[in-house]
Amino acid sequence: MTTEAELLAKIPTGLFIGGEWREASDGSTLDVLDPATGKTLVEIADATVEDGAAALDAAVAAQADWAATPARARGEILRRAFDLLQERRAEFALLMTLEMGKPLAEANGEVTYGGEFLRWFSEEAARLTGRYGTNPEGTGTMIVSQQPVGPSFLITPWNFPLAMATRKIAPALAAGCTVVLKPAALTPLTSLAFAQLLADAGLPAGVVNVVTTSRSQELSAPIIADSRLRKLSFTGSTGVGQALLRQSADNVLRTSMELGGNAPFVIFEDADLDAAIEGALAAKFRNIGQACTAANRFIVHESIAAEFTTRVTERVNAMKIGRGTEEGVQIGPLIDDRAVAKCVALVEDAVTRGATLHTGGTAIDGEGSYFAPAVLSGVVPGSDILREEIFGPVLAISTFTTEAEAIAAANDTEYGLVSYVFTTDQGRAQRLIGALETGMMGLNVGVLSNAAAPFGGVKQSGIGREGGSEGIHEYLSTKYTMAPLG
Repeated sequence: MTTEAELLAKIPTGLFIGGEWREASDGSTLDVLDPATGKTLVEIADATVEDGAAALDAAVAAQADWAATPARARGEILRRAFDLLQERRAEFALLMTLEMGKPLAEANGEVTYGGEFLRWFSEEAARLTGRYGTNPEGTGTMIVSQQPVGPSFLITPWNFPLAMATRKIAPALAAGCTVVLKPAALTPLTSLAFAQLLADAGLPAGVVNVVTTSRSQELSAPIIADSRLRKLSFTGSTGVGQALLRQSADNVLRTSMELGGNAPFVIFEDADLDAAIEGALAAKFRNIGQACTAANRFIVHESIAAEFTTRVTERVNAMKIGRGTEEGVQIGPLIDDRAVAKCVALVEDAVTRGATLHTGGTAIDGEGSYFAPAVLSGVVPGSDILREEIFGPVLAISTFTTEAEAIAAANDTEYGLVSYVFTTDQGRAQRLIGALETGMMGLNVGVLSNAAAPFGGVKQSGIGREGGSEGIHEYLSTKYTMAPLG
């Protein structure tokens, strides 16, 4: 079994541009920290604006050949990448735990989830089709074809270092697009390891380029402004997404934006409470609460709220906190001290406004960025925790009486990524599918992400979809040709 030191020693530390590993043009580096200790894991290249331009140059140079590569060949490379990922599963899981902090069991789950995008889109590559037929007037032949958008700039977040990369790269490659990937500076090592895996799978030089940087805005702006770029895909906060959309407007870029969330988790009086509790714990504490799909607001019918609160508090008190590599750990460190401070502030604001804190809610002393997972009840309207994305292990409960009140509370946000509903009333379930203003809904389930399904939101949670048959079309342009009848 590979040790932590052995694993870190074999991870590439340069920029991957044009199929080669290189240092930053000015020789600068950035430290990647272990959130469990606050100590440096490794130093990697810190890309400059010039490095970003070189990466785009490489993607542009490779675009025509990659687009002309048969769809079956593109798919086979993705399938080889999937197979290699399974062989290297243990190493990728450990690497994610080291740089992000999530428990090793969850990191293994991410390898499975992230790998499925490679497998799914390896199959989708060969399924791209068009249309051919006579127009309604009988005067000509209509040909509708699909073509790759072109060079794409992909910006991924820190919380799912592998899955967010595969969810963007796999459909882009399947469609015939070359890419420049900019992973988050907090968790770049998984992307570097994945770039090497793609090269090992036979991906031609320049098709995927990876630039790691601490100067994100400085590097990204000229890439987005370059007229050769045709697509931008971003996962992250709504504020940053809005800024990127403004930058993208000048060149009318195709954009995909998976932005912030404020997911309601609604539990009706007729719900299977055992199932609801399991779903709640999964939806809230998966990835230490650091997920855009994490349940943010627990809206519980007043008749069962007390029992729900008591039971989830017992479960939270039993959770083991520690470094993600330790056996049985369920709650690892948050990504950094700022994340801890935000959770503390949200809890304190809610309590000040009248909420009851049942457990946790404080920073844990010692090395690393640890926070004691919290349960709050009686959270009142106007509390910051009901408006802001928590991005941490805080379970905030408020109550409702009628279905109409529950719907109004759930929709009372500018976000609309995902919602969760627990009810055994199928008529109600169907009403809520239509009534809740979100792009996704978990009905009696607490985890819903799947490579075969479209992932994305409405309102300020973003535009576009990733995954499913819809995901590849984000990287395709539709061309219509009219020809005379033969």
